[in-house]
Amino acid sequence: MRLPLACLALLATLGSARAEYVISAYGGYNFSFDSTVDVANAPSTRRLDVEWDGRTFESGAPFYGVRATAWANDLGHPHWGVALDYAHAKVAADPLPMGVQTLEFTDGLNLLTINALYRADPMGRLTPYAGLGAGVAIPHVEYQEAGGPRTFEYQVTGPAVQALAGADVSVTDFLSVFGEYKLSYSHNEADLKGGGSLETDILTNQIVLGASFRFGG
Repeated sequence: MRLPLACLALLATLGSARAEYVISAYGGYNFSFDSTVDVANAPSTRRLDVEWDGRTFESGAPFYGVRATAWANDLGHPHWGVALDYAHAKVAADPLPMGVQTLEFTDGLNLLTINALYRADPMGRLTPYAGLGAGVAIPHVEYQEAGGPRTFEYQVTGPAVQALAGADVSVTDFLSVFGEYKLSYSHNEADLKGGGSLETDILTNQIVLGASFRFGG
């Protein structure tokens, strides 16, 4: 909880200063580690061992994200910044557990995080950076057992944290491209139609390429 609050405080301070602002968009490949899914659906409770398929280029929109960053140049700390990051990842159970028709978050395992960033001194056109963030998971929950009601809706399911590292390459004074690796964790507790709940922890790898436009500073 302290990290997002500290980032919000820094963001408020940057809003009154002449900071360097960056808008970024990215896409790439995501894949997740296998995990267990606990389903409480009265009168029974099930623990499912699930292999997650990232389905990066399937099921509608691909994996993508957007980010807004402010660097604290005019506060005397040009290496430090804060970013609001939205990532649209995907996971689906493959194969499906016995008796389950649908178990996936393919309309988005959506993660909204506030991140503290640190960038090293530029090495020519290349600037390495890293960051840590915390926020919430807002997945599109899709679950149905054979003959049972269908859950198909967005829910705020719990906290999310992430770590990232990458390198930014300047193309012009205002435009750059970047490559990045992110590791995201989300704890998801979802309500099911007809009563009951679904709970799982998902650890997602994201390998991304993107472009940034900077202004101010």
